[in-house]
Amino acid sequence: MQTLNVGAGRTDQEYKAAEEQRRADLRSDIQTYAFYFFVAAGLAAVGTGLLFFKLNIIVNIGAIDLFPWYARDLIQSNPLLFYRAAAATWVVALVLLGLAARKGQRWAFWAGVILYGADLLPLIVAFSLWTAFAVGVHAFFIMQWFKGQKAVAEFKEPSEAAAAASR
Repeated sequence: MQTLNVGAGRTDQEYKAAEEQRRADLRSDIQTYAFYFFVAAGLAAVGTGLLFFKLNIIVNIGAIDLFPWYARDLIQSNPLLFYRAAAATWVVALVLLGLAARKGQRWAFWAGVILYGADLLPLIVAFSLWTAFAVGVHAFFIMQWFKGQKAVAEFKEPSEAAAAASR
């Protein structure tokens, strides 16, 4: 039984199997965390009225909620078209970030964290009972995407034991 370059008395085969299992688990976690981009896109489509009905009890997008105050001149001519275009842009951005995250791009997770963190600020400013739920939903997605970027970092960095074994 050879136990060089491995910990806790494991053989090289046991160590390699455990390392491969850890990488498979990380790969699965990355896919799960990337899936939350698609969930967020679906919720945004429902919460903004993009699907011809609006259910913004739990889901609110702070940037779109600020349009009546800061983009009044732009939306006066055709408010429905402007809101739908903004909502479609938001949903498409989330879907594209989700596709990049599924491919293991760490920047996509960071972009999601920054995007939702920036969108969280208007929700906090315009705080009401319904935006309290939206703040919770935003915080949930931020937490999941932060864990996703950590999983990508762990997956992409070679383990110290593997580096030591190759010397």
